Amino acid sequence: MILDEEKLFAARLYAVRCRPYLATALFALHPVESRHVPTMAVDRHWRCYVSPAFVDRTPLEELAGVWVHEASHLLRDHHGRGDRFAEQNDLHGPGERLRMNIAADCEINDDVFGDGLPRPQDAVHPRALHLDEGQLMEDYLRQFRLGRYTAAFAWLDCGSGADGLERVWDLGPGGAHGLTEQERDAVRFRVAQGIKGSPGNAPEGWRRWAEEAFQPPQQWRDLLGAAIRSAVSGPGVGEDYTYGRPSRRSASVPGVVMPSLRRRPPRVVVIVDTSGSVSDAELGSAIVEITAIVRAVGGRRDLVSVLSCDAAAHVTGPLCKAEGIPLVGGGGTDLREGFDKALRSSPRPDVVVVLTDGQTPWPETAPPCRTVVGLFPRNTCINEDDPDYEPDAPPNWARVVTIG
Repeated sequence: MILDEEKLFAARLYAVRCRPYLATALFALHPVESRHVPTMAVDRHWRCYVSPAFVDRTPLEELAGVWVHEASHLLRDHHGRGDRFAEQNDLHGPGERLRMNIAADCEINDDVFGDGLPRPQDAVHPRALHLDEGQLMEDYLRQFRLGRYTAAFAWLDCGSGADGLERVWDLGPGGAHGLTEQERDAVRFRVAQGIKGSPGNAPEGWRRWAEEAFQPPQQWRDLLGAAIRSAVSGPGVGEDYTYGRPSRRSASVPGVVMPSLRRRPPRVVVIVDTSGSVSDAELGSAIVEITAIVRAVGGRRDLVSVLSCDAAAHVTGPLCKAEGIPLVGGGGTDLREGFDKALRSSPRPDVVVVLTDGQTPWPETAPPCRTVVGLFPRNTCINEDDPDYEPDAPPNWARVVTIG
């Protein structure tokens, strides 16, 4: 049977119409035809594996609900949470992963269906397991075991994106059309922003998720934001003299034209440490911070430049949108190269923001602009060539905020 792509994509459009706040996630999913999956399944790289027979026999409205269901697994990071729960509780084998899939379905299905998306008869719901609604996957996992109540769901398989266990049909991290860690974080961030912008259109579960997704209860985010706002609005930042409008004091000095002082929008250069010691998760958080920096300068992307820096500095190009920033690197670390390139740019920046793990040499002298350092914490510092290596602390001329 040939996959009916027209019906599949029509169902996705219908899902976007019913759940507009999930549109970014739904269009980020890349469908892959597969005869190995029973219905539809996802992997952690945002591929959606689709059974042609399932698409053929399923009504369009129900198919739209499955689109939303699969996207919900990825938005709520069920694969990552499943891996962590399995490690903490020493759970192994396909039986336990099936239990995680059932628990994940219980978490999301009380929000997925209704309001235009009919519930399929075989959809997992907490009531079928005699459990209360509105709980998280981890809560459900502690309340049931595989048995007579779960026998009807033995066929269930939403893929590795739902429970973390890779399947034979997964294309893997090197396969086509997969999203990088930064791109996945960007999708979640855009969805969370959309829900927070129009909270009246989303169920309580999604509003709670949006508040917690990128706003962890940590003080460092407020401190970093305050440091950047203080830097871009401080005295002397963005100030320059101009003869376009002579100073009013010229009248007191006949025959002399004195320039007036004007304030222009501050320019910010963000230096992101992309060395091998910085994890993909930390690079993903750097993308989120760049978005916040753009907001701090009034949403003017043209005022913010980004440099990737390992042992050399790399210009990322125009900042069109934060989630599209190509962060390149992976080698050693020397942020002096990043500072040198930033200060040689024209026009010269008023503020330099550095996001790094601190395992780098620093410039010997303070740059002629304000500097804010967002420091990824490290318990140990490793250098295979020097076991006694200890990196220099950030200089005292920089405002330092520890991230995370």
